[in-house]
Amino acid sequence: MSINTFGHLFRVTTWGESHGPALGATVDGCPPGVPVDAAMIQHWLDRRKPGTSRYTTQRQEPDAVRILSGVFEGQTTGTPVQLMIENTDQRSKDYSDIMEKFRPGHADITYWQKYGIRDYRGGGRSSARETAARVAAGGLARAALATLAPDLQITGYMTRIGPQEIDRERFDWDTITQNPFWCPDAQAAEDWATYMKALRKSGNSVGAVVEVVARGVPAGLGAPVYGKLDTDLAAAMMSINAVKGVEIGEGMGAAMLTGEDNADEIFMGNDGRPVFSSNHSGGILGGISTGQDVVVRFAVKPTSSILKTRQTITKSGEAAEIITKGRHDPCVGIRAVPVGEAMMACVLLDHILLNRGQIGGAVGETRGRIG
Repeated sequence: MSINTFGHLFRVTTWGESHGPALGATVDGCPPGVPVDAAMIQHWLDRRKPGTSRYTTQRQEPDAVRILSGVFEGQTTGTPVQLMIENTDQRSKDYSDIMEKFRPGHADITYWQKYGIRDYRGGGRSSARETAARVAAGGLARAALATLAPDLQITGYMTRIGPQEIDRERFDWDTITQNPFWCPDAQAAEDWATYMKALRKSGNSVGAVVEVVARGVPAGLGAPVYGKLDTDLAAAMMSINAVKGVEIGEGMGAAMLTGEDNADEIFMGNDGRPVFSSNHSGGILGGISTGQDVVVRFAVKPTSSILKTRQTITKSGEAAEIITKGRHDPCVGIRAVPVGEAMMACVLLDHILLNRGQIGGAVGETRGRIG
């Protein structure tokens, strides 16, 4: 199985399986001299780890990260950073009933079709547990961004659970961390709690929409034509387990707008820098950041492991029924929020390094000091 690496200069390779002894990430290309320790990375992992609320899987994993290489005396050395997270609460017996069956909605059948072998214990590499390694790598990326772009802030939140959406008139940044759904609308969070309680009791699951915003992004990141910032962001978010759609800025909604409505008008600010009337572009034009907020949105499908009888086939092609037992997220989108933040951090750091390598970190200028 190849292609377990993403990034250009800041390169992340994830490894390990859901029910193996450990999983982790090997990060190559992190600049030297970045202050970092395990506690800094652990902060971000604690936001993703299972069992943190009644609305996520009750698998109890501490997700304790160990730094095995690439850091000396509290700073990165410029050599590969090896991050490891041990699995401590596997219950592989929960999956013995599906050893010979393919779970509808899962990658079981495609892994079997491609490789002729699959890890039925939680899905192996296709499990959402793989995302813990991404969050660890994202923690390292955030540490580097704090040095290279100290004004940059990355925040993810949920905007929809199934049919229920936030009211953007009630949007409050401070509310995001005050509820288990990373929801910026306090009233919506209360409604979601009631909805999710009933859904969980029924043994079903539901999808979600996650939005990730990066504020303080420097202008000039990304390059035409195949090195676009939004190309890499879309690929990064799409690579997250269970993601089925990605939007930048207005996204699919742009198809319903006229050119007059969609184009963000430009004015000169008092500081000699451009000011935009709106941000339909999501902070990216022609694949290059404008200096506005970078806005990415992605849709997460419902968790496929549900306590509902479904029709399937066995490895020998026989018809069968299946109920997936075990401890599963009724809405995997909840724990996808810190994963989306991590992928945003990795991509932005990668593009900052690419920008430095190409133009030395200089910012293009025209009359009026636009940059």
